[in-house]
Amino acid sequence: LLLITGLLIFAACKETPNKTSNKSETASSAKWETLSKINSFEGWHIFQNESKTKSGWTVEDGVFTFDESNAKGEGNKSLLTDSVYSSFEITFEWKLSANSNSGFMWGVSEDLQYEHPYLTGPEIQILDPEVPDGPLTQAGALYGMIAPSKWVTKPAGEWNSYDITINHNSNNGVVVHNGTKIVEFPLSGEEWDAMVAPTKFNNCDEKPWQNCDFGKFKTGRISIQDHPGVISFRNIKILEL
Repeated sequence: LLLITGLLIFAACKETPNKTSNKSETASSAKWETLSKINSFEGWHIFQNESKTKSGWTVEDGVFTFDESNAKGEGNKSLLTDSVYSSFEITFEWKLSANSNSGFMWGVSEDLQYEHPYLTGPEIQILDPEVPDGPLTQAGALYGMIAPSKWVTKPAGEWNSYDITINHNSNNGVVVHNGTKIVEFPLSGEEWDAMVAPTKFNNCDEKPWQNCDFGKFKTGRISIQDHPGVISFRNIKILEL
C-alpha cells in the first residue's frame, strides 16, 4: 500500500510542472498583439486627421497599402496607432513598388505643433535597394544616423521582414532585417545626442524643422510612413516589454 501511494504521489508531482509550463507558454504568447486586422484599420488612424479628409490607405486580407495616386487631403498621411507605446518588440513585413520608400517610426507625438511624425519619431528606413541613396538612408538604417552593417533587402515587389526592438529599460534599439541583425543603437544619453548632433533633426530653428523634439518622447505612437509610390505592410505584431 505504501509503495502504491508513493508511486501515485510521484506521478502527480511529475505531471504538475508540465501543466504549469503549458499555462506559462499560453500567457507568454497572449502578450503578442496583432495590429493588422484582416479588413479593418481598427487601432489605427491617419496623422492629425481630425477632419477625416485625408486618405490614401486601403486594407485587404490583412495588408495595409498606401497608394500615392489615391491619396487626398492636405498634410502628412502617415498611419499611426491609436495606442501609445514605450518599450516593445514589433515584427512586420513590408513591400514597395520600384523607386518607393517609407519608414517605421516610434515615439511619435501627434501634437498639432508638429507638422510631421518625423519631427518627433526616429525612423528605421524602408527603401527600394535600387535607389542610389547613401548608407545612412538605406533600408534598415536608423535614418540619417547609423547605416546597416549588411544590405539584405529584397528587390521591389518582394516581401521583406523587420523585427525591431525598442527597449528604454535597457536603453537599446535593435533591427533584424530578413533574419539578419543589421543595426543596434542607444535610445538616449550622450551617445544618442552625439548621433543626432550632425543631422538635420538637431536644427529646430530653420523650416521645416521648427517645433521638433526629435527622439525626446519615450512614450508615443507608432507610425508607418506615407510616401510617393505604393507601399504595403502585413503581419504587424507587437509585444510590450
